[in-house]
Amino acid sequence: MSTPKHGPALDRVRALVGEVAKFGAVGGLGVLVNLGVFNLIRSTTDLQVVRASVIATVVAIATNYLGFRYFAYRDRAQSGRTRELALFVAFSVIGLVIENGVLYTATYGFGWDGKLETNAFKFVGIGVATVFRFWSYRTWVFKALPAPVSLVVGQRDGQAGGQSGTQGGGAPGAPAAPRTPEPAGK
Repeated sequence: MSTPKHGPALDRVRALVGEVAKFGAVGGLGVLVNLGVFNLIRSTTDLQVVRASVIATVVAIATNYLGFRYFAYRDRAQSGRTRELALFVAFSVIGLVIENGVLYTATYGFGWDGKLETNAFKFVGIGVATVFRFWSYRTWVFKALPAPVSLVVGQRDGQAGGQSGTQGGGAPGAPAAPRTPEPAGK
């Protein structure tokens, strides 16, 4: 049985593209929730821009957790939910600071506080924070499960082709036990 020349690398790229697509779907919904809540608060209350943004970001974070856990990363390890949730909240808070730091700088640093400007810089802040969130969530929060062990078929350790690589009653696919030299005279 042969594998394509670039099989493992191509498989990793395909998996990453699929992960980015799922992350993007959940994140896209989160952006809609974030901007929707932000504009709703701004149009119905007198809250300051960044405070309204922080509230909207928190609502989007809650929505995103559900989407990431039960859609984008449902195949990832699910043990240690308390640890997972604590890490998710910690990295989300860092993302919140990044996102709203951009908006704060634009609003209070440059005086760009019109409806169009605040939405544009909120969107830019979301984009910058998304890069951080993608890296941190996939690396620390929703860790990938270890790759499954596959059976090796073919020539291995000098054995004839077609044998499964077992030696001395070992399990198929398990590494062969080290060979010990036989005593002289046998």
